[in-house]
Amino acid sequence: MTFIHTKTAGLLLALCCLSGGAAAAPSAPSPYALDNTEVRDIRAQALQRDYQLYVALPDSYREGGQRYPVLFVTDANYAFPVVRSIVQRLHKHAGMEEAIVVGLSYAKGDSGNHSRRRDYTPSVPRKQAYRADMPGRAPEFGGAAAYGKFLTGEVLPLVARHYRADMERKVFVGHSYGSLLGLQLLLSTPRSFEHYILGSPSLWFDGGVMFGREQAYAARHTDLPASVFFGIGGLERLAPGKRRSRGEEEADMVEDLREFDGALAQRRYPGLKTRLRVFHEEDHASVFPAVLTHGLRSYLKSSR
Repeated sequence: MTFIHTKTAGLLLALCCLSGGAAAAPSAPSPYALDNTEVRDIRAQALQRDYQLYVALPDSYREGGQRYPVLFVTDANYAFPVVRSIVQRLHKHAGMEEAIVVGLSYAKGDSGNHSRRRDYTPSVPRKQAYRADMPGRAPEFGGAAAYGKFLTGEVLPLVARHYRADMERKVFVGHSYGSLLGLQLLLSTPRSFEHYILGSPSLWFDGGVMFGREQAYAARHTDLPASVFFGIGGLERLAPGKRRSRGEEEADMVEDLREFDGALAQRRYPGLKTRLRVFHEEDHASVFPAVLTHGLRSYLKSSR
């Protein structure tokens, strides 16, 4: 360790002041950046809105010409770093194959709540009233079909052009309202993705509108070619003393999901594979990492 005599230190300080005045202020802290990630801007032409794609590439991406399965993740502002880290960890410590992760941002200029309400929900609520969280703008709902077309018609082709993604192994990852978007795709264009990981879908939304959508699909189709992993927290149940209904405050989300999964099973679609897991100690806020981990294990390959 080097020590500077007090008189010498004083002289250095004086010289500093004479040469440049006061010592330069320390620079502002820089943001932390995730390794092997990049951000792409994308214009949703039909929607006339701007979004971003957050892309995480596998550690081995620069090494050769391999193509990777690709995960498309809703609510990317929260979920993207979580999914990226779990995918990396499962590869390094559990032998699971690597994957590209694509996070789907909220619309530029919108709050996250406003954007996801509009883009992820299948209908405009017929009964329940909602407050806007953006001054001067009314809340918007029911844009899942339009956003789904943007996702399949513009986002997927962009990823196919720019990355070595195996577009025959696309995975949709959603939670809560994000899972409503996944169900919208599942019941309209099921082949959009080869695997769906749907956590805690808000099946209470708009009086249980997705139950009716499932019945309408069954009336028109004899198959539903899809692989689906459903997950939910065991604490996402109706509070004691309340009577279950299709409303947000009286919903038993666990029973809703079991009912929905049971309805799909009764159809006996030859091309449908579903699995439902309840994570008993988790709630709506904490369950997503567990749903993701088990949903990936049900689809991605492992060497162990």
